[in-house]
This record gives sequence, C-alpha cells and structure tokens, in this order.
Amino acid sequence: MPLDVTVERLIPRPPAEVAGYAMDWRRDHEWTQGIRSAALTREADTGGFGVGAEVTRTAHFLGRRFEYVLRVAGYAPPQVLDMVSVAGPMPMHVTYTFEPTQGGTFARIRVRGGSTGFHRLTAPLMSRQVRSSLTKDLRALEARLTA
Repeated sequence: MPLDVTVERLIPRPPAEVAGYAMDWRRDHEWTQGIRSAALTREADTGGFGVGAEVTRTAHFLGRRFEYVLRVAGYAPPQVLDMVSVAGPMPMHVTYTFEPTQGGTFARIRVRGGSTGFHRLTAPLMSRQVRSSLTKDLRALEARLTA
C-alpha cells in the first residue's frame, strides 16, 4: 500500500497570512517537524519561488539525517502549494491547501509516495510517523501565527 496521509486543522487566522507563512520556504524549519534547513536551489523560470523552483531540505526523520529536493509543481497563493520530490530517499508528493472558513483558515497537508520496494514494506509504520509529524506541523504553524 503506498503512503497517502492527509492532516487538517482550522487555524484562526486569514488565509493570506497562513498561506504566506506556510508557503515561504525560508520558514520551513520554524514549523515543519524535522526540517533543519531549507534552501532555494533553483528559481522558477519567472524568477524567485514559483512553478519549477526547487527547494532542498535537510531533515531528520526516524533518527536519520537526509536531504531531499522538492520541485514546485503547482503554486496558487493563498490556496495551493504542490511539490514533488526530484531527489531524496523516497518518491514524495506534498500538497498544501488553505481554504477560507468563517473561523479562519482550514489548512491541509497531504503527503503521498513510497509505493515501491522497501518503502512499500514500511508503509504502515511510515504512515503513522508521517501523520504524527504532520499533525505537529499544523499545531506548530498555528502556534507561530497566534502567539
């Protein structure tokens, strides 16, 4: 079974504020579990951050340090940031969505991947760990924005 995990949280702040913070790769390490650093290693064709840009993240997960590169596949602030891995320990597709709601912003993170070889065998464990990390990510995002 491939990895497919979605977590959601209502954050009591406007979508432009929530998405503006969450979509800024320079802030990844402030709210994303395990991320130690992030660098824009390729700009979008139009310059800066956008479709085609690549962000290299250094992370710690399950006691291991690794780097992976995410390429922006979709970028429509403040609604969607869609990224796919182009280098790293496992194939990954990460989608961030932000929907306005009466109480603020409904934030959602979906992570898909790891459907071949060793990753297929570890999918149940990975799903639990990823769900736990993503849940902490959204709590940390909310804490940063409401402090």
